[in-house]
Amino acid sequence: MSEFLNVTIIKEANIYFGGGVTSRTVIFADGSKKTLGIMMPGEYDFGTGAPEVMEILSGKLTVKLPGSEEWVEVKGGESFNVAGDSRFAMKVTELSDYCCSFVG
Repeated sequence: MSEFLNVTIIKEANIYFGGGVTSRTVIFADGSKKTLGIMMPGEYDFGTGAPEVMEILSGKLTVKLPGSEEWVEVKGGESFNVAGDSRFAMKVTELSDYCCSFVG
């Protein structure tokens, strides 16, 4: 899906890591939320509350998911799932455009 219809967008940006990662929150009519954002090249460690699906729209990174010691490459057109109440690490090697869906 390349566009979202009938949504509310929160104007204030979510800014992390000194501007290395930014996003905007999109709220759907059913109350579900997604964030749309950009990640600059760098290394980031994130925590989750709810389970998430991270869809990489463009760019390239590697991710180390909870419970794994393996770094997995993810590039534009691919996605990965992250369990709720966990931490994961990313090494962004190319400017990456992403959509994060909160699943719970």
